[in-house]
Parts: sequence; C-alpha cells; structure tokens
Amino acid sequence: MSVAAYCIFCYRQIGTSGPATKTHLHWNDIRKIAKVTGSLILGFLLSRGFVFLTYEVLSLKKLLQIDTQAIHQEKLKSYVYIRTTSLNPSEYQGITYHARKEIHKAVRKILETEAKIFRRPFNEQFSTFDGEDHECALWLLLKRSQSEDKEVRLQAVQDLANNSHWHDYQYGTVAQTCDQRTAIGLARSKDIDLRFFLPPPPLPKIKNDYPIEDELRLLLVSLPQTGLDPCVQYFTSLALRESSQTLAAQRGGLWCFGGNGLPYCETLSKIPSETVELFCLQALVQHSKVSSHCDKIEAKGGLQLLQRIYQLRKDSAKIQRNIIRIIGNMALDERLHSSIVRAGWVSVLAEVMKSPHVIQSSHASRALANLDRDTVKEKYPDGVYVLHPQYRSSQPIRADILFVHGLLGAAFKTWRQQDIDRRLDKKASEGEEDYSQCWPKTWLASDCPALRIISVEYDTHLSDWKAKCPVEAHRKSIAYRSNELLDKLRAAGIGDRPLVWVSHSMGGLLVKKMLVDASKNPEMDKIVNNTRGIIFYSVPHHGSQLAEYSINARYLLFPSVEVKELSKDSPALKELNDDFLSFAKDKTFSVLSFAETLPTHIGSMIKLHVVPLESAKLGIGDLIPVDVNHLNICKPKKKDAFLYQRTLKFIQDVLAQEIGD
Repeated sequence: MSVAAYCIFCYRQIGTSGPATKTHLHWNDIRKIAKVTGSLILGFLLSRGFVFLTYEVLSLKKLLQIDTQAIHQEKLKSYVYIRTTSLNPSEYQGITYHARKEIHKAVRKILETEAKIFRRPFNEQFSTFDGEDHECALWLLLKRSQSEDKEVRLQAVQDLANNSHWHDYQYGTVAQTCDQRTAIGLARSKDIDLRFFLPPPPLPKIKNDYPIEDELRLLLVSLPQTGLDPCVQYFTSLALRESSQTLAAQRGGLWCFGGNGLPYCETLSKIPSETVELFCLQALVQHSKVSSHCDKIEAKGGLQLLQRIYQLRKDSAKIQRNIIRIIGNMALDERLHSSIVRAGWVSVLAEVMKSPHVIQSSHASRALANLDRDTVKEKYPDGVYVLHPQYRSSQPIRADILFVHGLLGAAFKTWRQQDIDRRLDKKASEGEEDYSQCWPKTWLASDCPALRIISVEYDTHLSDWKAKCPVEAHRKSIAYRSNELLDKLRAAGIGDRPLVWVSHSMGGLLVKKMLVDASKNPEMDKIVNNTRGIIFYSVPHHGSQLAEYSINARYLLFPSVEVKELSKDSPALKELNDDFLSFAKDKTFSVLSFAETLPTHIGSMIKLHVVPLESAKLGIGDLIPVDVNHLNICKPKKKDAFLYQRTLKFIQDVLAQEIGD
C-alpha cells in the first residue's frame, strides 16, 4: 500500500508541475513516472524476495533435521513416495486461513526488524508460521522421536501412532525418514496404521525351476555341523535327508527307507515341497537358538531367504509361524537388530500383530518385544510368550502371572475357553464370536490390566514314537526341564515382581520342581521370595492312572519319559512332593487346587479318570472338586463360570496390595 500511495503522490506532483492549461501528459512525463516507480517497485520486490528466501532457508534448516543416513538408504532402493496435491477442495483451508498466514508473515518481519534494531533475541515460535500445521507437527514429532531424552522420544512415537489424520504421503515420509528405534516403537503401538512401514525390499528374481527347498538346504549345509547339540544335529540331518530324497524323486530316482539294506523302496513322482520346507525350518529353529549360528544365518542371507518363503507361503500358517519364531530367536541378539529391520521384518511383524489368531500374534509380539530395547528390558527366549501386554502401554506392570501347561498341552491351546458343542448348545453356537482362544489373554487381561501375563511352552509326548527329538531322553525329565525353564524365566524378568503360578497337570509338578530348585540357588532367590500364590488344575501330586495304563497296555508301545514319571506312587514323585512341602512350610504364599471328577476320553475307545481326587490333594491349601474332565479343568465354559471366577478371586486376593480391587 505504501508503494501505491507513493506512486499516486508522484503522479500528482508531475501532473501539476506544468502549465495549468495542459490536459494530457507528454511521453517524457510518463517516462519519468516509469523510472521512479519502476525502480522502487523492482527494488522492493527484489529485497522482499531476498528476505523471504533467506528466511525460508533458515527456517527450514532449523526445522528439518532428518536422518541423512535414512535418506541415503532410500536412494539405493527402487521405490520412492511422491508427494501429490489433493484434488479434494475440502482439504484446503479457506481465504481466512491464507489471510491469517499473510498477517503472520508481516508480524514476523516487524518483530525480526525490531529484534535486530534493539539487539534482542527473536522468538523462534514465529519460524513455523509458513508451514501447514500438520506438516510442522509431523516433522517436529520425527525430530523428537530421535531425541536423546527417552521420555521425549517415547512420547513422540506415541503421538505419531495416535494421530490418525495424516495423509498418505505423510505416512510415507515417516516410513522413509524414521530411524530403526522409531519404526519398532510404532510396530508395538496398538491399532497402528500399516502405512507407517516400508514394505519389505524387493528380492532378486530366481529361476522358476529353482526350488526354495534347495536354498534352505544350502543354508543348512553352510551352518556349523560339528560340536552341536544332539537335537540340533537330529533336526538338521532329518531336513537334509528329506531334501535329498526330494532331489532324488525329482530326478526319477527312488525314495528308500531302511538304510543300506533298502528293505522298502517306493518310486515317487514328487514329495510335497511344503513338508520339506517344514523340516528345514524346524532345523533352522534349533540353529537359531545358538547365538553363533544366528550370525551365520544372517551372513548367508538367511533373513532375505526367510522373507521370500514367508511371502510365497502365505497360505501356510505353520510355515509362517516357524519363520517368525526364528526371527524372534535371532532378535535376542541386539547385534542383529539392524539386519532384521533392513530385511523388512518390522512391517511383517506389525501386520501379524493384528492377526485374530492368538498363536500368530503372540509369536510376532515376542519377536517385536525382543527388538524393542527402548521400553522392554527383559528378553523372551524360545517358548516364552507374553499374552499381555503385547503392545507398548502407559499402564505400569504391578505383578506377573505365569501359565505352565501339562502333558500334550501348549502355551495357547491349553488355556482356551471350553470348546463349544453346536449340537448341544444352540445359544453357545450363536455367541461363537465371543469365544476366547486364550482366556488369560482376553478375560484375565481385561479384569487385571496391571498384570504381565506370560505362558511358557515345551514339547511333551505320550509316546516316544511321536517325539519331535527322540535323542537324549533325559531332556524330557522334570528335573532337566526345571533347570532349562528357570534360566529362560529369569531372562524374561520373572521374579522381579510379585508372582502367581498357574499350572495344569504335569505343569504343576514342573512348578513345584522349579520352586524347590530355585530355593537352592542364590541367583534364583527373587523367584522364591516374590511368589505370592500357586494354582494347580488337576495336578497328579501322587501319580496318574494314565501312566499305569500306558505301561501295561498296548495303546502306547513306548511310553515317554514324561508318562513314566507320572506313575502312581512313584518314588520320584513322592520325593518331589516331600521336598515341596518342606520348602513351603515356612513360606507365606497361598495355594489353590482344583480336582476333576469326570473321566476323560482318550481316543475313541478309552475312558479314563486321569487324576483322581486323592492324587490332586497336595496337603496344603484349598482343594475344590469340579464336575469336569481332565482336559476341561483349565478351560472355563464362559467368563462368569465358577472355574474362572474362583481363579480370578484368588489372583486378586493374593495380589491385593499390588493391583488393588
């Protein structure tokens, strides 16, 4: 406005400087006006443009401090996110917003000039007025997510995850510029938008006639083969043997059993490749439990190979579960975290965390927890799964609940809701969508959110015919498993908080053995001292009829070590029970036992009372008989069933000081 006023003033001055009789301007006068006003306008525009550009450069320099290493890595990739302008008019602010921005610019210039004249510091908050509000917020959060201050860093990741109003290109911006720590934190945030993560990098193309099992076989051959754990050797030799038979079959050879004698041979056209891949992956699971072997797997491109198999076998939950299990084991070594992230596993794990299947999501949760060193100080070895909380949470953890399954059980299926019989219960069938695959994860976590709920898994078998690793039978003994599990549980932080044990069948014997062993080891004192209570679901303290039946009948040709140890009135069981009672007599923890009263169907022909009432009687604590069989004693029918409500009351009572009402 000042320039326009000055032009009008010059015009009037020139127009009135001549004789009054002139009514038109000469060209000389117009030229004078053009010289004066043109130079003023040009100078003003140039100075304004120079100031504006200088300001923009300084503002951007202060505001945008991004990880240049991340940008360099993105340059090496074959994909890039391009920012586009939306055509949706509703996304643009009106004229009022733009007018406000122009006023802000003018005010800022005045304040900058004033600061220079009076040599006072300029308020930096005005440096962000030129950017869109959401743009500034995004870059500020990205900057804070890399802060050295842990609280600032964690809050920034939480704010990024909680904001659901980012545009597509902004999600892409975060995916390409955030550091490894931020990506892992986002993956462990509940209901996270998967657009925050880059897809796995493209893998080199392979020939159509080059089978994946050959690559797996080559990887296994490249791993150390001497001085191995017997089970690792067994799984590796099994996988290599199966893959060799596949090659022979594909070349028109024979698939033979029986060694050199070749008593039985059969010509095959093809062996299912999925079966061979499973054998190889089971061998890799065993190798991934050895830290030095994890280094070899990474160095030989194993992470990329597993990514390829994972993408090709999306129809096989078992294969994908084994792969994620391997990643979870490798994540125990912090030196491999960068390689795991670069191979694209964070986006895969974030997606699996959303799976409705508790087994899949829990495997992914374990892997991400082992990667997240910002909020998780514990490490979760193979077979130790966190059921709650599986995401980052501001809810402080006050106590731990540890679930230990029994014979033929598992970390998840043992603790599911009682199966629905559609024929007998029409109403239950109609409400099937509320069925709980794992009641500790759903019901207990909802009722006691301040608890960390952990479930452990170990292999058990009725017969050695079906043993996954038939070598070294002593590994299946309660004594061996006690020492192995204690080491894993200490790594997972068990004992650092008040603790309640929940066990079913043989799992209760294992709990007793672990507590007795921990009481003799000064390094395990915390586990003993922090135990507040134990729940036993049909635990055969004095033996089981299953063992007696299995040994005498042809139902099991070779009863496993686990079954033999459950023999009625076994000296080993009597010694364990005596040791436990002696250990518990001067302890303050509470004990609650449930006993089955109904027989259990084993197969189609056998009906057996697995743990009689007298065997479930420990000698201390309360014993409650329940009209269910051995399998359903730990599977409540519904949330308001007596079994669950009594269990919940016991936990709340013994942890009243920690979790309140």
